[in-house]
Amino acid sequence: MAVEIGPVRLKNPVTVASGTFGFGREYAQLFDLSQLGGIFVKGTSLEPRRGNPPQRIYETAAGMLNSIGLQNDGVEAFIAEKLPFLNQFDTQIFVNIVGNRIEEYAELARILDDQPGVAGLEINISCPNVEHGHAEFASDPTATCNVVSAVRRATGKVVIPKLSPNVTDITAFARASEDGGADAVSLINTLVGTAIDVKTRRFRLANVTGGLSGPCIKPIALRMVYQCAQTVSIPVIGIGGISTWTDAVEFLLAGATAIQVGTASFANPLAALEIIDGVEAYLQDNGLNSPSQITGKVERGPVDPVL
Repeated sequence: MAVEIGPVRLKNPVTVASGTFGFGREYAQLFDLSQLGGIFVKGTSLEPRRGNPPQRIYETAAGMLNSIGLQNDGVEAFIAEKLPFLNQFDTQIFVNIVGNRIEEYAELARILDDQPGVAGLEINISCPNVEHGHAEFASDPTATCNVVSAVRRATGKVVIPKLSPNVTDITAFARASEDGGADAVSLINTLVGTAIDVKTRRFRLANVTGGLSGPCIKPIALRMVYQCAQTVSIPVIGIGGISTWTDAVEFLLAGATAIQVGTASFANPLAALEIIDGVEAYLQDNGLNSPSQITGKVERGPVDPVL
């Protein structure tokens, strides 16, 4: 079941997504985190962030809107309080880093480069770039390349930009990430959405818009993973609506080397473990020795008629 993301080996291709697993402490009460291929921890910034005011979460049809606002205690608190707990488990730890300026990302990378318990950094580039009219780094390939390059220069750890689907052509950003020195790309981040209460005639979220995740975004995520896997030579980590082992196998067939389980963990805290078991059984049933044997092996051709 082992796969490789750059120089980092995951014991299996199933990881949990940033922002949906906190720092692991709550889920550790339910199962042994060592069973996971990896944990992408909650977004971490240089300084503490309070996040957005409530209401910050709203359940939608087949999904969820969130506008948490990257609330976290800052990188020093992560190192002092969260990382020692995570290092008790035999799994790879990836820190999702967030910032407003390139210098902030680079400084986070420099600080975390000294931490032996951190396997890699996932760059959350869907953040305001205050130096360029509050545009997102994720909406400009040049800005994406620049922030990836800065992080790459600041650390020897695995670098994984997390790509936004809220763009015209996501493959341009995958190429920009590879050009900047990324070891892999993860995709997709949430789509931008909103919801309205017809009784009060008010928006459901205090911030008006939020990130849409869950099963409803899976077809979009699957398409984008396939496109990026066809475009770059570095590994692709698939995210978006993965709730079952069949979802995970679809992403592997589309070209993903590994996957992240996100919103599904809220509905079923054991979803990731069930997916690990399901993928392993699928490989055994098909006489396969490794997930890499099905990565990118989707085929075009006539579809069998539904009987």
